[in-house]
Amino acid sequence: MNDDHDTAALPPLPSRRFEGRTEFRLLIRDALAHAAREGWQEIILSDPGFGDWPLGERAVTESLAAWSSSGRRITLLARRYDDVLRQHARFVQWRVRWSHIVTAMGCPSADPLELPSALWSPGWVMERLDIDRCNGYCGSEPERRLLLRERLAEWLAKSSPAFPATTLGL
Repeated sequence: MNDDHDTAALPPLPSRRFEGRTEFRLLIRDALAHAAREGWQEIILSDPGFGDWPLGERAVTESLAAWSSSGRRITLLARRYDDVLRQHARFVQWRVRWSHIVTAMGCPSADPLELPSALWSPGWVMERLDIDRCNGYCGSEPERRLLLRERLAEWLAKSSPAFPATTLGL
């Protein structure tokens, strides 16, 4: 680990309700910074389209780059990746570079109100319960982590590969 990712500089991730896009985005930034600093082995990001996630921000892609190493994996789940391709160029570049640890799945037939908008890790989760109002809950309680993981597994079982790292033209 390098000095830029010193765990002493990070406050613990919260366990509480959150409200609003500003707080939602801050939680994502903080969670991915923790992932890099603590070496989380697995992350799942799920959202109907990731349009209002801060994936293209420099701080987020820097955290993901610092997190990316041997034995780690990230799963992406969305209905579609159009917003990612349009709005998050840095993230798309990161995805190409680290394609060997990224699994991107799509479920285009999913109801956007039913597909979880969540960040899951083995130690902490964040889920938006109301996408329009951008509120939800985050925390590290074992039951909450397990229930979200089971719901994500059900959605992943209904999905298929999407958002390829490269596109081959004819």
